Amino acid sequence: MSGLKLFHTTKSGVTEVMPRLAEVEADVQGLVEAHMETLLCVTFLASEYVIDCVEGGRIDALGIDENGAPVVVEFKRGTAAGVVNQGLYYVAWLMAHKDAFRNLVRGRLGASAASQILWSSPRLICVAGDFTRYDAHAVREHRRSIDLVRYRYFGSEHIGLETVASVTGASVGTKRARRRAVGLSSVGRRDGAMAELAEAVDEALLGIGDGVTRVQRKQYAAYQRLRNFACVCPPQQTKLLVYLKADLKKVDLVPGFTRDVTGLGHHGTGDLEVQLRTPKDVERAQDLFRASYAAA
Repeated sequence: MSGLKLFHTTKSGVTEVMPRLAEVEADVQGLVEAHMETLLCVTFLASEYVIDCVEGGRIDALGIDENGAPVVVEFKRGTAAGVVNQGLYYVAWLMAHKDAFRNLVRGRLGASAASQILWSSPRLICVAGDFTRYDAHAVREHRRSIDLVRYRYFGSEHIGLETVASVTGASVGTKRARRRAVGLSSVGRRDGAMAELAEAVDEALLGIGDGVTRVQRKQYAAYQRLRNFACVCPPQQTKLLVYLKADLKKVDLVPGFTRDVTGLGHHGTGDLEVQLRTPKDVERAQDLFRASYAAA
């Protein structure tokens, strides 16, 4: 467990709130499933989903994230011996049985959601009391999108979640690959300045902290640390739009630079729109990027 400690403050002093594991695995599973959208930004679909195959098996939970990607969630009360391999087995089954998942989404969320599933980026989220260093290493070497999330109860009313490792299945190493990933193949030839601006934003968001991954949808690129903290739309002729999950009460809106789009339709997630036109705007937006990342 990390060195983070929680204290309860009173007028007479402070008292440490000791962390603890769940009494049984079902306790943490039930809590996360009941509040999955708040805790993981994943819409809950099914619990203890029985898979139809020769070997058999039961997926702890199935969901779909805010980008439309299928999500397998596996739980362990304590140290997660074998949970990553077990979860990857279920992800492989899911990708081989897309109709079953599509029907599940259609039944819970409707035909529109079922038609927009992001099959290119299935995710595995493992929630456990702890992980070994071998788990973290294996995750970084794998081609799938995997999040290792450590939990702790604090007292009877609080639960903490900590992302131990997070990787995306899409490896974007070269400059050419990065340009394709953020929708710059044709834009770069037409407008070099906007292409460079988009690359600068991509590098700034990927390098903002640990565990940042990028998920590419047709309409936007989502940057996430377990959940989205920024969504970048393809460059327009004169500007690049970035949507953040910043606390709007703490943001001084500046016309032509930042805008509250709460309730307004747009691609991606987040209610703060940032309009970038020059490299100086990217520097100007760094504090907003960091605030959204910290809240993710």
